[in-house]
Amino acid sequence: MLIQRLILKRAAKVWRKAPEAEVPTICVGNITVGGTGKTPHTEMILRLLQELRPDARLAVLSRGYKRKSKGYQQVMTDSTASFAGDEPLQIKRKFPEVKVSVDKNRVEGCRNLVSDGTDIIVLDDAFQYKKLHATLNIVLVNSGRPVFQDSLLPFGRLRDLPSRMADADVVIVTKCPHEMDDDEKAGWREKLRLREDQPLFFTTVDYDTPAAVWPQDADPRYNYSKTVVLFSGIADDSQLRAYLSDTYKIVDVLKFADHHKYSNADMRSIAAAVRRYPTAALLTTEKDAVRVLDCKKVDESIRKRLFAVPVKASFVGDGEAEAFARILARL
Repeated sequence: MLIQRLILKRAAKVWRKAPEAEVPTICVGNITVGGTGKTPHTEMILRLLQELRPDARLAVLSRGYKRKSKGYQQVMTDSTASFAGDEPLQIKRKFPEVKVSVDKNRVEGCRNLVSDGTDIIVLDDAFQYKKLHATLNIVLVNSGRPVFQDSLLPFGRLRDLPSRMADADVVIVTKCPHEMDDDEKAGWREKLRLREDQPLFFTTVDYDTPAAVWPQDADPRYNYSKTVVLFSGIADDSQLRAYLSDTYKIVDVLKFADHHKYSNADMRSIAAAVRRYPTAALLTTEKDAVRVLDCKKVDESIRKRLFAVPVKASFVGDGEAEAFARILARL
């Protein structure tokens, strides 16, 4: 453990001295393994930037976790999850006007985007990337698993030292209740050991009406079903299940690993589950939906009743959205 800490400290020193890209960059990162909500926050930042800088040419750069393609690639709306990675593809389909690219080499990826005329780059999960220092570093902390109650891998889910919070330009505590008082917020600042000059925000998760994954095949009767079969391959599905439980009776849950690549065998297992509950709708996340679309053999029982639940991150409390927007506007 001591050696691991020394390695992480040395990596942080290298990161602090790393150069910036030629255009403003915004890093959306964390110090844990998954579960903090990077994708919804990346999407929230894109929406704010589009309002603040409607003429700016925006881009997202990701490594494209678990993609099969190599090197620098541009993500198109008709790309596959295996080519681009599930999160970049989800973002591209929701923001077709934004350039989305993948490259494990973030320095080279930024160079390609700058040469292509990009004005602002949002970096997905680059807080540990030692060769590039973002203009604005945003670190996310899951309220349900705070870093001050966690341990380094393999004993916990921390992939970096809690002291790295000091390197953040902005800290966002995610997946919070919809209402928090000032004492709760002050308690988080103290426990995270943030400086007074470090902006601290709090966000919650909002879900929208489920949308058909195959609109042309969807049976509209399942829109009104009060029972659902849920499957997902995400790091933490607890908030999704809690939200759905307020509206639906969840009759079965199939849980897969984060970023799971769905196979034909998985599709057969899911089809068997929905056949056990002929009146139940089938729900999943947006991220899972783009991976399911890669499957070549999907039973009709799935295609006609599979809906994805859209998710958005939104700020808790008055004035937080405006304060965060002012930080973005300074870029």
